[in-house]
Amino acid sequence: MVRVDGRELAWQEGMTVADVLEALGDSYAYAVARVGENIVTAPHFTSAAVPDDTDVFLLPLVAGG
Repeated sequence: MVRVDGRELAWQEGMTVADVLEALGDSYAYAVARVGENIVTAPHFTSAAVPDDTDVFLLPLVAGG
């Protein structure tokens, strides 16, 4: 099981951050994800592994001025 911002998703072998976003049906432009204690930036979402029984926190892209 993977916990994402308070929601639970079924874990799959080889799961990546991109897979998590797809499973959530979330097309928001996240800049960073924290997978357990590791920080992953958006360019690496397709290659960053998500281990079973971990917490994933998604941090949105913020702009302003």
